[in-house]
Amino acid sequence: MKRVLVTGGAGFIGSCFARRLRREHPEVEIVVLDLLTYAGNLNNLRVFDADPRFRFVKGDIADPVAVKDAMEGCDVVLNFAAETHVDRSLLSAGHFFDTDVKGVFVLLEEARRTGVERFIQISTDEVYGQILEGEFSENDPLNPRNPYSAAKCGGDRLAYSFWASYGTPVIVTRASNNYGPYHYPEKVIPLFITNAIDNEPLPLYGDGRNVRDWLHVEDHAAALLFLLENGVPGETYNIGGGNEVENIDLTRKILRLLDKPETLIRKVTDRPGHDRRYALSTAKIRALGWGPAYGFEEGLSETVRWYQENEWWWRPIKQGDLQYKAWYEKNYADRLKGATSPS
Repeated sequence: MKRVLVTGGAGFIGSCFARRLRREHPEVEIVVLDLLTYAGNLNNLRVFDADPRFRFVKGDIADPVAVKDAMEGCDVVLNFAAETHVDRSLLSAGHFFDTDVKGVFVLLEEARRTGVERFIQISTDEVYGQILEGEFSENDPLNPRNPYSAAKCGGDRLAYSFWASYGTPVIVTRASNNYGPYHYPEKVIPLFITNAIDNEPLPLYGDGRNVRDWLHVEDHAAALLFLLENGVPGETYNIGGGNEVENIDLTRKILRLLDKPETLIRKVTDRPGHDRRYALSTAKIRALGWGPAYGFEEGLSETVRWYQENEWWWRPIKQGDLQYKAWYEKNYADRLKGATSPS
């Protein structure tokens, strides 16, 4: 591993991976390709300022010219670039397929042309759809239930097809919900933390009983580094934290950590097709020797503290970004008008 391309490297998970890669492999050259859409943030990469072994390329993974420039000389590629938010996909799905399917195709074509040694496609547990009991293994059928997960499913299987058809050394990973520092405040944990800090309502969908497994972003980054050395091309690996929590319990945990009242919770109209529960079997990657380092209570407490101590990072987004304000208004304004407090 001499030169690594991290696409979407200015985003939440990609930037965490890039920072961890630098800590654990200081000799490696890192190239980040990112279009810097709303969730891309160069503040996530400040650690690389003046680093001669780091190069940033602003560009779209669906643009063959930008991809060719960024991938030149790289022996490893990890694709984090994606449109990711279910709520946004329900409002406007087109961009999701442009990035999450077409963009993956452009990356794979260039990887095949240049002969990279490893290509990791970052997928999601949401490609399986919901599961009310038990856990999904890597061999279970895929049944995405919203435009975001359908687009990710397309990229997931397209990546596998390049291994099956051309021998491109692709590994696919499907991770559960990530949390941690530098998370754009549209997702539930950073949204609820920052809203609670400002004593604003926390819009909780439906009855709040939807279940997610939470994976600390540092554990995700560690798993990907582990798979670069131990994963087998052509294989898919689930990555989960083993921390199943109902959304209502998650919300209460955040409020307790911030010493805020539960009266801030507002039960709002559920989103369409809201998957009830996700759960992953991680036996396959654990059998290779990986396991998460963070317990959820520790990780959530650390995450809350980070947002308390780093308002410089998130407050300009929530207060100064007109695009963020427009999205929040479109997604939550009507819902909050009819909201109720939990009984």
